[in-house]
Amino acid sequence: MSTWYLLCFLSAAAVLIAFSNQYILKMQTTIAITSGAVVLSLVLILAIKLAGNETAQMLSDTFGQIDFTELLLNGMLGLLLFAGALEINLAAMRQQRWEITALVIFSTLASTFLIGWVGWYLLTICGVSIPLIYCLLFGALISPTDPIAVLAIIKKMQAPERISIQVEGESLFNDGVGLVLFKTLFAVAFSGVAPTVSGISELFFFEAGGGILFGFVLAYMGHFLILNSRDGNLRLLITFCIPTAGFATANLMDVSGALAMVVSGIFIGNVTRTQSAVKNHSDNVHHIQSFWHGIDGYLNSLLFLVIGLLIVTLPITKLEIFIGLAAIPLVLLARFISVGVPYSVFKKVRDYDRNAIKILTWGGLRGGLALAMAASIPRREFMINDVDLHSLMLVVTYIVVIFSIVIQGSTITPLIQASIDADKSGSAK
Repeated sequence: MSTWYLLCFLSAAAVLIAFSNQYILKMQTTIAITSGAVVLSLVLILAIKLAGNETAQMLSDTFGQIDFTELLLNGMLGLLLFAGALEINLAAMRQQRWEITALVIFSTLASTFLIGWVGWYLLTICGVSIPLIYCLLFGALISPTDPIAVLAIIKKMQAPERISIQVEGESLFNDGVGLVLFKTLFAVAFSGVAPTVSGISELFFFEAGGGILFGFVLAYMGHFLILNSRDGNLRLLITFCIPTAGFATANLMDVSGALAMVVSGIFIGNVTRTQSAVKNHSDNVHHIQSFWHGIDGYLNSLLFLVIGLLIVTLPITKLEIFIGLAAIPLVLLARFISVGVPYSVFKKVRDYDRNAIKILTWGGLRGGLALAMAASIPRREFMINDVDLHSLMLVVTYIVVIFSIVIQGSTITPLIQASIDADKSGSAK
């Protein structure tokens, strides 16, 4: 079966799960699709192990054809980030700029090094010898958060805008920063780049700075073309070219395509959309918004279905399960510390919801980006207790991601509700 046919059938499966969820589980759609895919994967694995089912084995081999790294890092990521950035309210984000900056830069870096150093120390105590650079690499890939499930719940429940903006702004920008950090450590681990402060800083700032600058170039080009186009369909297609051809160009230039998409999406969504509406393009603005809502929903459904089904392709060992389960509290603790430290400073000059740190910690879900980065680690480069580093990273990341989406995502509602109640009581006073 071709990859295209497989993606078509997976898309249909995601829609069917989402449709059934409306009447049966009534969970948030992303969580329902991921949970359904995990259950389907376990059924397939059971059929293969117990009955040697040829059909199940064939399906398992078919899912194994998906190159997750190529699909997400070099494809879907640009579209997802651009679609998310289009919805960012720049005026509201400006009011939260210091919090978002702290979460994006300090929290991502702090979480990376906390997970890397503490994980390396604990594994050494347990007799598992993994070089520190690989532990830091895991810290870099697991630290960026994915807002999709939590944001959907926040918006549905009409949570306080401040929390929504912080979650949305952080997750969009820390995808880019986390990816740049991962690529920098990846170069040190596998490409022979000297681990000096100047060398690492140069790599990091070239890719991040280049991505931001290229994002402005793309945004200005798109802005000019959209405002001077007389055809509504052409304006829509111009927006589509930014996260496709523009994203591909950024990657070929070795600058951060992720940051470029966030910058261009925010610019198009705030500046271009406003000026286009003034030029009597208001109907087309609505069409573009509806189009990108549809693209975002479709790609997210497909992405989380693929995440759930990945388990059938992984050669899981007891060591991987042990490290994966141990990584869950470590990742949560690192998230709590990396969020709590800057907020303890901000609280001295600004009031926050009493559950803000808890929501940002428990709602800091991990998603497809972490799995895509883990899948990009070379195979058979390093063996740990007869387990390939590639397989170990992928399984451990998968366990953390599934826990965060299914368990954290499905239990975040009471915290958000508490914030809503507190906000209402504060307004009443």
